[in-house]
Amino acid sequence: MSSDVTYSSYLDLDRILAAQHPASDAHDEMLFIIVHQASELWLKLCLHELLEARECIREDRLRPSFKMLARVARAQGQLIQSWDVLSTMTPHDYSTIRPHLGGSSGFQSAQYRMMEFLLGGRNPDMITMHEATPEVAAGLREELARKSIYAEAIDLLARRGFDIPAEVLDRDHAATWEHSPAVEAAWAKIYRDPKEYWDLYELAEKLVDLEYHFQRWRFGHLKTVERIIGFKKGTGGTPGVPYLAGVLKAAFFPELLSVRTAL
Repeated sequence: MSSDVTYSSYLDLDRILAAQHPASDAHDEMLFIIVHQASELWLKLCLHELLEARECIREDRLRPSFKMLARVARAQGQLIQSWDVLSTMTPHDYSTIRPHLGGSSGFQSAQYRMMEFLLGGRNPDMITMHEATPEVAAGLREELARKSIYAEAIDLLARRGFDIPAEVLDRDHAATWEHSPAVEAAWAKIYRDPKEYWDLYELAEKLVDLEYHFQRWRFGHLKTVERIIGFKKGTGGTPGVPYLAGVLKAAFFPELLSVRTAL
């Protein structure tokens, strides 16, 4: 290891700490920038772990994937806590910043969209807002052509001998996942006999953790927006709180939720 490496140089702190460029004199703009920049770093880690975990699931190497999925859940905890920090901003504080945001919005986060796509929350129309950055739009389209992490898990169930219909296995990867009674029945069999299917049982619970934390993040976003701007429209043109309330109803892994009622 080079003796020239320092804490600051290894972490590239000069660039990271110089990446905050407030557009106003408002005291709280630094808070607003840093919370969102830190969130993007946590999202980068989540994507790093989820991409590798998906490969592990595809190759039926579940044990390494468990550590990765657990790490994502912990990183999601950091994302959730970021709302607690941002919520110290009052409506008046935000009003001094908002005119300088233009049409920018967290809704435009490509990493957030990629995480949604990876988990299976897929809507091709969401790529439209990223067309101004061709490489980002291309990356999202490439992801839509791949199986989500949940689709890979269902494929694994089929390879392990569970009765998964061909129409589920051959479904359009770009489409939103639709509930399948056969998939629910497979998970029910696993949940009823965890000792027989322990690794699949653990996989199911790790996925449920991701869903749970993602929804907690969405709820924190909703309540923070509600607290700061009420029911005004978002800077990106979204309806704001009503939109955020709507996405709370969307599930990435519907059979892993419905199976709890069936047990």
